[in-house]
Amino acid sequence: MDTLAKADTVVFDKTGTLTRGVFKVNAIHPESISQQQLLHLAAHVERFSTHPIAQSLRDAYPNEADGCTVEHVEEIAGHGIRAEVNGKTVYLGNSKMMESIGARWQPCELVGTIIHLAVNGTYMGHIVIADEIKDDAREAIDSLKTMGVRKTVMLTGDRKEVGEDVAMRLGLDEVQTGLLSADKVSHIERLMREKKSGGSLLFVGDGINDAPVLARADVGMAMGGLGSDAAIEAADVVLMDDCPSKVSKTISISRKTISIAMQNAWFAISVKVLVLILAGFGIATMWMAVFADVGVTVLAVFNAMRTLRIKG
Repeated sequence: MDTLAKADTVVFDKTGTLTRGVFKVNAIHPESISQQQLLHLAAHVERFSTHPIAQSLRDAYPNEADGCTVEHVEEIAGHGIRAEVNGKTVYLGNSKMMESIGARWQPCELVGTIIHLAVNGTYMGHIVIADEIKDDAREAIDSLKTMGVRKTVMLTGDRKEVGEDVAMRLGLDEVQTGLLSADKVSHIERLMREKKSGGSLLFVGDGINDAPVLARADVGMAMGGLGSDAAIEAADVVLMDDCPSKVSKTISISRKTISIAMQNAWFAISVKVLVLILAGFGIATMWMAVFADVGVTVLAVFNAMRTLRIKG
């Protein structure tokens, strides 16, 4: 708690921490077919996948039982998925897949994960999928800056444009993108060297790949609702409702609790030293000695009970 109260650098993971970790179709850009047809083909190709992006496509097109036949589904590592839908070969994936089949794909100005689709080698359009920022994420960053946190940072494995867009919308001081778990640890060590003397570094994450970083930081804080068991085990603090705004409240509670503890310590020492000095001059009475011992303890307990009323 003492280390948490001294936090002057707060580092966040992105997905599941500042964002919901739930992907959603944000835009559909067809080329030579309708939006509904493009979404229909994409959802059927991803019918058997458990990936969050596949789930977002199925959620956007829930009518799976429309009589279509999906056969010969093949996942191509680093590219996407190929399948036969009603006898037509459908390619769904990134720009690398489109280039590998010779389809002339179109770039998109929107920020997010771009899923391209081609039928029999002919480009049919793309779908933009993005993670949603949590409602209180901006409030969380603003609260940290208001209470004097010197630096707020986001570390993510996402693409540069996605990470930078989230960082800009939330007002973060620094963002590092395209990171693996080991890269995050390296950045945490760099930030710990850069932190203010006497300050501490707090890392907030939720995924299994965040466990090494949570253990390495001065204080690790995990999202307990949707967070992985590994992250929760490695963390010092767990937020049970996954709200990033609770980060600043946790720091505030720590600071107020430490402040009350210091008040009790200085009060007890001061009274005891005063009575000791008076006793040296022969002025102190038995009742003064009793107050310096039992009385100070009772007052310290009453003062400590104020922590029960701390709301953050």
